[in-house]
Amino acid sequence: MRHGKPKYAGAPKVSCREMPEWIDNYNLSSTGRDMPPEISKVLIYRALTFISSPLPRALSSLKKLGCEPGFIDDVFREAELPVFRIPGLRLSPFHWAALFRVLWLCGLSGEVECVRMAKSRAVKAAELLVTAAKGSDGPVLLMGHGIMNRFIAKELIALGWKEQTRPGKGYWGAGVYSIV
Repeated sequence: MRHGKPKYAGAPKVSCREMPEWIDNYNLSSTGRDMPPEISKVLIYRALTFISSPLPRALSSLKKLGCEPGFIDDVFREAELPVFRIPGLRLSPFHWAALFRVLWLCGLSGEVECVRMAKSRAVKAAELLVTAAKGSDGPVLLMGHGIMNRFIAKELIALGWKEQTRPGKGYWGAGVYSIV
């Protein structure tokens, strides 16, 4: 499941020079007053084991659902955004983030983890989830992030898991996977 909407929004438009600070504040943000939809509550009700990214938006999302993670690991954190210097433009932080993510996916990672490394981390994350599922008496729920959740899902499928429900793209979106 992807975390809820972070409380931090920052200025409506920023320069690319201001983006590192915006990213830092976003990464430190909890979900504020954002409440989970009913489907998230249903998935939480079914799960017996909760795993989370260490980022505050993931941890506060679990808390909103009345859950405590049994396992928190950095392997589940979101792939970092690179920041590129493009002078003279002021865009919404979300437009900058989309542009930087596309550049990252195209292989331009700057000083952050590259796509290949993030995918390698997703392999480790999937292995941890499989181990947790084997050791659990029921469903396991990961509270994570958009890109990493997609990478982890691909790894679960490669390991023979079946996608039951396609993950949504928005906040609180969740995919359901089961071993065949």
